[in-house]
Amino acid sequence: MEIDIGIAKSGRRAWGFDDIAIVPSRRTRDPDDVNLNWEIDAYRFDLPMMASAMDSAVSPVTAIEIGRIGGLGTLNLEGLWTRYEDPAPIYAEIARASDDEATRTLQKVYQEPIKSDLIGRRVAEMKEGGVITAASLTPQNIERYHEPAVEAGLDILVIQGTVVSAEHVSTRVAPLDLFKFIADIEMPVIVGGVASYSGALHLMRTGAVGVLVGVGPGAGCTSRAVLGIGVPQATAIADVAGARTSYLEETGRYVHVIADGGMRTGGDIAKAIACGADAVMIGSPITAAVEAPAQGYHWGMATFHPTLPRGTRVKTGQLGTMKEILVGPAHENDGRRNIFGALRASMATTGYADVKEFQKAEVMVAPALQTEGKRLQKSQGVGMG
Repeated sequence: MEIDIGIAKSGRRAWGFDDIAIVPSRRTRDPDDVNLNWEIDAYRFDLPMMASAMDSAVSPVTAIEIGRIGGLGTLNLEGLWTRYEDPAPIYAEIARASDDEATRTLQKVYQEPIKSDLIGRRVAEMKEGGVITAASLTPQNIERYHEPAVEAGLDILVIQGTVVSAEHVSTRVAPLDLFKFIADIEMPVIVGGVASYSGALHLMRTGAVGVLVGVGPGAGCTSRAVLGIGVPQATAIADVAGARTSYLEETGRYVHVIADGGMRTGGDIAKAIACGADAVMIGSPITAAVEAPAQGYHWGMATFHPTLPRGTRVKTGQLGTMKEILVGPAHENDGRRNIFGALRASMATTGYADVKEFQKAEVMVAPALQTEGKRLQKSQGVGMG
């Protein structure tokens, strides 16, 4: 249903995670009987999650830790770890910068060129940890930098940008031919971001095994303000899940929908999957782990753009270990720790045995969900307040 914006323009109403609620069904289930496993291509994970390819979230060490816990860490191959032999002093410089200086500091440190030898070395470091490895490159740099990662044994390649399309048009440079690139490379490729049915369907037709859903929802992203583009995540995920169904009917091939960004708590992750996601990609929640490289700070991949930054450095603090944040135990009640324990509890409470079943959960628009009966919490700044 479209709403009139004016005489010459109408638009659909879109919903974010805070606007919706998962409806309990007639059945409940023992949490120990809930299966959170995620399988994509030949790889199986205990948790349906990827860690965002952001320098604040993932280093080779944290990628290994996330893999041991059951998820998939994704290293940014255009980030600090491939620009500096030892990025620790750079992280310290970013953390020391004042809020007014942060963006300029990020722009300065990312002027250091990417070094191809470091790309292979970082992938090898993750491989030595005995985990499945994933790493990210932007479409404009994928052909230039992917070979060292492939030679080092990378398992999953992520092609990622603010918006990635299958039909990039340029009169200045030859655009990446996603169809040919994915067909030629001998590893599964995940592509994104995307936030529409048509955009997702075109990306699925390139041969990608998964698409990342999200344009601007991340905690450190300002694309929605700077560019005026984006779709609230609940609607974006549901639309892309619709494209997955259409593509499955068209080809018999299943492409994974991965919700990317906008999730702060276990409840948000549960809503993402109930809207149709197969897995989630999270960044800011894991930057609050003591093992995360950025000392309790977080910034997006476009924050350091040299001429048009589309992100900001935000402080996430340090809440606990990576294991506590992902699978617990939690000793606080704000939903930011044991986020996959919360997903398990949500699925058990609504009676669903696995992620595929949970995608069928009933969801309703519920604007009062975050405020109804919570006046004392809000006034005291505790719980949901």
